[in-house]
Amino acid sequence: MSQRLVYYVEDDTNIRELTLYALEQAGVDAEGMSSDAEFRAACARRIPDAVLLDIMLPDTDGMAILKRMRKTPGLKSVPVMMMTAKDAELDTVTALDAGADDYLTKPFGMMEMVSRVRALLRRSRVHVEREDTVFSEGPLTIDTARREVLCNGKDIALTMREFDLLSFLIQSPGVVFTREELLQRVWGWDFDGGSRTVDVHVQTIRQKLGDAAKMIETVRGVGYRLKRLSKDK
Repeated sequence: MSQRLVYYVEDDTNIRELTLYALEQAGVDAEGMSSDAEFRAACARRIPDAVLLDIMLPDTDGMAILKRMRKTPGLKSVPVMMMTAKDAELDTVTALDAGADDYLTKPFGMMEMVSRVRALLRRSRVHVEREDTVFSEGPLTIDTARREVLCNGKDIALTMREFDLLSFLIQSPGVVFTREELLQRVWGWDFDGGSRTVDVHVQTIRQKLGDAAKMIETVRGVGYRLKRLSKDK
């Protein structure tokens, strides 16, 4: 099992590097990003086990990132701690109501920060242990907790959204979903892209699955489904 990973989104270089150093010294594997764009790219490579999120960022508001995470499959259950100079009670309540798991006001002590991060990671582990995370159908096996895809025993590398789409389909084999339903369930209600986005992702997934590409069936005039092969379903 890979080392548990924390992402810290903070545009202040000094604060970010000091925090990452403190986490490293405490034995916590962490990576830093200075913007939402960098955070999105990192999540496409790997879903973190916890996120530390500054509110004031150059390209978007940290609250907007939090709200997006809570609507995004794969990220919606990741524990988040807001870290900000805003110390008004209303700011804290707003963040917690939006889905934050904790709230730490700057300047903060490094020992307290590390302690709270460890608490976030414990919460993440409990969530994973309690949830059924492995789904299999024919040659495909998907572990949603580890975000791993095996096809005929071979590891398949998918982007974050490709993984979310395939893992959604495998949890309901044989069920046909329209493109609009897939956009809502996988991309989220606030996604403003067209249904062509689904077609493009299905195409790239099929390319990566090779001979198992036929597992994703096109239902003409409707949408897509994952072929049902298991007899006990």
